[in-house]
Amino acid sequence: MDKTIKALNKTAERHAEHLTKIRKEIGKIIVGQDSIIEKLLIALLSNGHVLIEGVPGLAKTLMVKTLSQSFDCGFVRLQFTPDLLPADITGTKIYDHRNSSFKTVKGPLFTNFVLADEINRAPPKVQSALLEAMQERQVSIQGDTLKLPRPFLVLATQNPIESEGTYKLPEAQVDRFMFKLLIDYPSKEEEVEIIDRFTEERSFAMAKMLNAKQIMAMQHFNKQIYADRKIKEYVAELVDATRHPETYSLDIDGHIEFGASPRASLWLILAAKAHALIHGRGYVKPEDVKAIAPDVLRHRILLTYEAEAEEITSELIIKKILETIKVP
Repeated sequence: MDKTIKALNKTAERHAEHLTKIRKEIGKIIVGQDSIIEKLLIALLSNGHVLIEGVPGLAKTLMVKTLSQSFDCGFVRLQFTPDLLPADITGTKIYDHRNSSFKTVKGPLFTNFVLADEINRAPPKVQSALLEAMQERQVSIQGDTLKLPRPFLVLATQNPIESEGTYKLPEAQVDRFMFKLLIDYPSKEEEVEIIDRFTEERSFAMAKMLNAKQIMAMQHFNKQIYADRKIKEYVAELVDATRHPETYSLDIDGHIEFGASPRASLWLILAAKAHALIHGRGYVKPEDVKAIAPDVLRHRILLTYEAEAEEITSELIIKKILETIKVP
């Protein structure tokens, strides 16, 4: 094995130990959902935002809050409502009578972890303000541009079954989310454990595992994880197959209105690197790409009316693509 890869593996193993401890800390509160917790950590390592979708009562908010409590960083929960204004999250300028001047009052976005609860209830103006924060890591307050603290991670939740009083997220904003994670119901055994934990007098102390500087160091190292050119070509083919399925003899013609954007390729590589890092490797394998592909692609494939009429989902299309494209 190449010396560089050996050195990367050694560093990755050290970071993986810390990440395993973090997952155990989160497991003190959250029952099950191991895959979702792993994907949240992958997003953090990749410096990407996450959209979490699930019916009410599946601990989406608790999961995000618990994750933030594992780190010595700032956290804020924003409850999005139809009457929310951009200034409510970004901040505003107020007139100071003592100095006869305006001063900037920063909003709650100026923190490390932002839980945007029920994000689809916010009106379009608020969505636009959040879009700048997510993409540029900065906000504009009446002509002044202010940088947000690092790391900066938006973890948004939305309810898929209730549409009254909601605003459809713009495709441009949805594309800014690295992952779209779907939370399902717990198993019967997990349900019993949930009942035990939250109906009895128990207290759980969460330890602060990493600070902001350590998280940023991990994010920096994540980019150094080795991805061979064949892996990059494999990722490019997966994404291209969503745009030109006929080129790859995929029987999904007429089902895709728009394929994935180039952001999908970038996030597939970064997320695959983070997946390798969590498992203590300094190099990417095709299995890393396949493990995270559905969560990166599901919200980036826009289906035609014909596909929806035939009950064809993006999940089915991604499955076909992964089965068809040759693994290097």
